[in-house]
Order: sequence, then C-alpha cells, then structure tokens
Amino acid sequence: MNDRIKTMESCQDSSDSSLSMSEALALIRAKITPLSGFQAVALRDGLGRVLAKPIVSPMNVPAHRNSAMDGYALRGQDLPTEGRCELQVVGTVFAGRPCVKTLAPGQCVRIMTGAKMPASADTVVMQERVERVGDSITVDAHNRPGQNVRQAGEDIAEGGVVLAAGRIVNAPQLGLLASLGIAELAVRRRPRVAFFSSGDEIRSIGEVLAEGQIYDSNRYTLHGMLTKLGAEAIDLGVIPDREETISASLLEASQAADLILTSGGVSVGEADHVVAALRRLGTIHFSKVAIKPGRPLTFGHIGNTPFFGLPGNPVAVMTTFLQFTRPAILQLRGESDLTLPQFELPCRSRLRKSPGRTEFQRGIIEREPDNGWTVRSSGRQGSGVLSSMSEGNCFIVLPERRGTVEPGEIVSVQPFALFD
Repeated sequence: MNDRIKTMESCQDSSDSSLSMSEALALIRAKITPLSGFQAVALRDGLGRVLAKPIVSPMNVPAHRNSAMDGYALRGQDLPTEGRCELQVVGTVFAGRPCVKTLAPGQCVRIMTGAKMPASADTVVMQERVERVGDSITVDAHNRPGQNVRQAGEDIAEGGVVLAAGRIVNAPQLGLLASLGIAELAVRRRPRVAFFSSGDEIRSIGEVLAEGQIYDSNRYTLHGMLTKLGAEAIDLGVIPDREETISASLLEASQAADLILTSGGVSVGEADHVVAALRRLGTIHFSKVAIKPGRPLTFGHIGNTPFFGLPGNPVAVMTTFLQFTRPAILQLRGESDLTLPQFELPCRSRLRKSPGRTEFQRGIIEREPDNGWTVRSSGRQGSGVLSSMSEGNCFIVLPERRGTVEPGEIVSVQPFALFD
C-alpha cells in the first residue's frame, strides 16, 4: 500500500495527470491520523460525539429474570403434557415490587410485564391463554416450559462491551447508556477546522460590492457543513490574492487547527497563490482529481496539519467537501466506517457525460404514483449554479467509464440526507 501511495504522489508531482477518485480517497485515508486524547462529558452532552473508549456494562440487562408478558408465572413442570390442568393463584407481582413467595407444586402468581419472576417460577402463560375463575386458572397443553421469560443478562451481560470505541452516540445510544446508569462518557475531542476564502473579487456580507465583485457564499456553506459534522469551525475570513498574506494565514491556521480548508486559488490562474504557498510551506500529496465538478482539488500537509484546497466555484466546494473532506474529518474524529451507501434508481432525464472521470450531477429523487422511486436532473449543472444543490436532494454518481445516460437507465444516487 505504501509503495502505491508513493507512486500516486510521484505521478502528481511529475505530470499533469489527475488521480482517480478511488486513488485520491486512498491517499487521504493513508495520510490522516485520528486525533489523540479524549474528554469526559455528561451523558446528554455526548450526543453526536465519537466514543474514545469502549463502554463496558456495569450490570446485567435485564438485571433479573422477568416476565415478558402480562400473565401468570408458574413452574414449567406443572404444565400439562396433554389436556388441561388447574392451578391456584396465590398472589400478584407488579414491576418494581419483587415477589418473595416460593411457589409450591400447583401454584402460580398473576404477573405484570417486566416484573421479577418468583425464584421457583420459570414460565409465564400470557393472560389471553388462561381461563380464570376466582383464585384458580386453567391452562392447556399448548404451552411450553420457559416461555415468555427474559433471563438476567439476556440483552447485555455484565462486563460485556456495549458500544465499541469509534461509535457515534446518537439518541438510541443515549437511551441504552442511560438504562445502564452511565452518567459520563469518554469522547474524542471535536476536530478544529480553520477555513478561509481567497480572492480579490470576494467580499463578506455587509460590505459594499464594487463592479466585478461578489459576495462570499463558500464560507457560509463550509460553516454549515462543518457544524453538522460536529467540528469546531474557525473562520479566518476572506484573504486577498497575495502569496505572503495567504502564507501567513496558512501558518496561523496550521498552529490553531487540526485541519485547514481553503476555497479558491487552487487552479492554474496567475493569481492562484494558495498552491504556491502550500508548496513553499508544506507538502502537496495531489492537486488534481478526475472528477466533475472539482478537478482542481488539492490535498497536502503543513507540518502535521492536513490541508484541503477546494475549488472556488460554490457547487465544486460542496461536492469536494462532501466526497473528500468529510471522510477525512470523520477519520480525524476516530470513526472507523467511512463508507457512504449508494442506491440505484431509474433516471428520468438524459444526462450528458463523456467517459474518463467521475461526475456528480445534482438530482431530485421523487416518487411516481405507478413507478415507485425515480431520479431526475435538478437542472443546469454548472459549478457556479448553487441553486442546483439547493433545489436538488441527491447526487447522481456517474463513474469514470460511464458515458451519457438515457432516460430509463439505472443510475447510482447519494441522497443528501446521508451526509447529515
């Protein structure tokens, strides 16, 4: 693997060739090291965080043998093998109120769901399968010993690993850990990500636009995506197109953050100084990927801090972030599963494409009354058409070797909801 990585980097340094998407992702994965250290947080504050240590159960769940049904607890050996038999009801057991009775042969107790089983009982007959008259019940042979009873530790055994390190704590995990009485979690710290936009034509919201200038949307997009990932976003603003200024900002970012993001200044224009500054300050692993949009994607390091130079066009920024930077941040967080599911759907639109690179066209997944789920293009696909991302709800992923898609053909999709 190391030789392959070195070969890919060498190819990027010595020619104008672009890495394939899979090669670029492999290089990123090889070069990113999960953050060390952890912090202790209260259980509720652990929502969305990544566990730094495995959670070991301090108790059995259930803590004791209990009834899985409302019914009657009895000794399995008292069940009839044929016909019917009568048993005497000698008490009632409620959840949270243990029964101290020891059942004699031919006796049973009324029991509620979750209530602790009497020590001598091992079977519960649900109330719907019992005939009760006064203090007696009649049961038949259609029952079996041991039924409808949850054993101590059946769900989770004391000392067993409940959640492995690297798992994300979501709402179901909060409930699970609360059921074990766990009040505090060891979680990985949030990655600190510094980002800025580069370009003399870029202005921040609130500034007056001169002719030829535009408002910066990329920093707001990046802030939103970083926040969703649980990262600490460090916004360094808009940096002028001067190499010395960019270099100073990159050095500042490398000392303050775990990862650096820029947008703009990574293509081949005369005023694109980000790559030049990175080459002088650090290491470039690759600077072109065979994708559309987003070919001029740069990945490198300044010292030990990973760097992603995203293109300047808004759609290319979102696409390259979601496909390349997002898995890098997940890896920094200590997550082990970086894969993103894809689904296949029939496409209603004609999608123009030439073989040779992976394309991410924006689409709309929708349900048709008679044909189930389908996908169609969200409209114009230019790298600057930000509305195609806002109006769409998925990427239509067209692999390198695929050409134009005709209506009715099957395509792979990534719903935007998967990135949440």
